Amino acid sequence: MRRREFAQRALLTSAAAGLVLPVLQAPAVAQPAAPKEGVDYYKLSSPAPVDTPAGKVEVVEFFWYNCPHCYKFEPQFEAWAKKAPAHVVVRRVPVAFRADNVPQQRLYYTLEAMGKVEELHGKVFNAVHAEKQRLNTQDEIVAWVAKQGVDKTKFLEFFNSFSVVGKAKRATQLTEGYQVDGVPALGVAGRYFTSGPLAKSMERALMVVDHLVEVSRKS
Repeated sequence: MRRREFAQRALLTSAAAGLVLPVLQAPAVAQPAAPKEGVDYYKLSSPAPVDTPAGKVEVVEFFWYNCPHCYKFEPQFEAWAKKAPAHVVVRRVPVAFRADNVPQQRLYYTLEAMGKVEELHGKVFNAVHAEKQRLNTQDEIVAWVAKQGVDKTKFLEFFNSFSVVGKAKRATQLTEGYQVDGVPALGVAGRYFTSGPLAKSMERALMVVDHLVEVSRKS
């Protein structure tokens, strides 16, 4: 796992006996440079699959529950997603860089299948990073969700279902399609990829995504 400020000038004024200095005008504030391909983001050589209808632009967040950077980024991304325009479809994709990451992939997709992402997604991050709980195996995950009031039997049915297992496999394929090498990271329209290291911060990465959404919508 790997991983703007504008300076303001103060105007100095001074006066000598009998001398008045002219008022200096503040310099114009430069506008942020538009994101550049190959610098702030890159375009995929082969498009990744998308799951959205025509006229919509898909934005994918790649994350891992054990990643401290993802934990820090989650509130920012959640706030951004809630304000996204109607033509944007947001997807979260849990990564599995190793086989032992797969249970957490299936945890996310089980919450999604049960309609509990909004209720429990943030709580998973909090359990791992604030409460220092291990949620790496099926048994650890099931024990935790049961404490959240989720029916254990029903959870396990989804967790081991063909649909959830298939979504986890497709998530890994999408991770490879976007050439994700670290998280958190963001994909746009199956064609563009950005991240904190590329954009210099995850806050700016969201600005890059805004730019790429409009580019994708126009094209």
